[in-house]
Amino acid sequence: MNNISSNVVWHEASVHRAERERLNGHRSTILWFTGLSGAGKSTLAHAVEERLHQVRARTYVLDGDNVRHGLCGDLGFSAADRSENIRRIGEMAKLFVDAGIIVLTAFISPFRSDRDRVRALVPPGDFLEIHCRCSVDVCESRDVKGLYQKARAGIVKDFTGISSPYEEPLAAELVVDTAALDLEQCVELVLNLLRERGILAIA
Repeated sequence: MNNISSNVVWHEASVHRAERERLNGHRSTILWFTGLSGAGKSTLAHAVEERLHQVRARTYVLDGDNVRHGLCGDLGFSAADRSENIRRIGEMAKLFVDAGIIVLTAFISPFRSDRDRVRALVPPGDFLEIHCRCSVDVCESRDVKGLYQKARAGIVKDFTGISSPYEEPLAAELVVDTAALDLEQCVELVLNLLRERGILAIA
């Protein structure tokens, strides 16, 4: 998307990311949870945040449904609207990284090009893609909202995995099999990733 705003100049901050990270005691990063509806993205993101909060890490979860109540409340679920949704989230996540915060995003984000565009917004290593891998059948069996049933009936249009595609990551930093592993095992995998990448020493 081209910036069409005129007469705007970037204002350099007097407090920088590195200083905020030193104050927080850990590096900032984007943990980007992607997967089908019902794959456990939000559940896992919030469980990881709880563990990080216990060690006094500065965190925030951006959840797909919650964001569509406000920032992206004007968007639908067409391919173009999905891309704009992820573009906005990416720009917001970038601000959280600059603020020295570990931001956890839980979005289906079905298109690789959109996820890659967010990755390109931040320096290498600041975007950690976590694929919550789960079959459509298992996701559908967990569907407390009844969205899969509505999608199969044609009531909900452009539903990922049914009437709209999901493009699995080709080189995610972490693949979590949320159908085979329990929540605590999934959390440990994410925390291990943070330790390996030097985001924080303990969790």
